[in-house]
Amino acid sequence: MTDDTPLDLAAIDERRARLRDNYLSDRRPVSSARGVHHTALISSDPERTIRFYQEVLEFPLTEIVENRDYKGSNHFFFDVGNGNLLAFFDFPGLDVGPYAEVLGGLHHLAISVTPESWTHLRSKLDAAGVPFQMESGTSIYLHDPDGARIELLADPLGEMYGTTVL
Repeated sequence: MTDDTPLDLAAIDERRARLRDNYLSDRRPVSSARGVHHTALISSDPERTIRFYQEVLEFPLTEIVENRDYKGSNHFFFDVGNGNLLAFFDFPGLDVGPYAEVLGGLHHLAISVTPESWTHLRSKLDAAGVPFQMESGTSIYLHDPDGARIELLADPLGEMYGTTVL
C-alpha cells in the first residue's frame, strides 16, 4: 500500500473487532511479568543525555555501570517512577549513526506523569527551547537529544484518552 492509497476503514474496523473477539477476555489471567524493568536506548553523548533527562525532564539518574557487552561503554539508568527505569548505552568509538524511527522499530516511549508534572514539564521544555507537539490535551510528543520520540502522558497508568487499557 502506498501513501496515496485510500484506507478501507470498514475493513480496518472489522479487523479490530475480530482481534477483540478472538483475544480479549473478561477473565484476563494475571500477567507473568512484574513490570518493565528498563527500556534501553542509545546515547551519542552521555553528558547531554543526563542533562536532558535529569535536568529538563526531572528523571533522576540512579546508576552508571560499564556495559558488559562493549568495553568502555556506559549503561546508565533514570528513574521514571513506579519502579521502572529508562536506560541508555553509549558506544564510544562506534558510529551508530543518528536515531531512525522505522516501521518494526521503536515508535515512541510513553511515560506517565501527573497532570501537574505535565504542565510543569511543558513549561520546562519551552524554557529549554525543546520543540514539542501537544495532542488530545494530555500528550506531549518530543524528541530527545538523539532523536528518540518520547511522549509525556498526563493520563493515569492504565488509561489512555479516557479509555481503560489495563
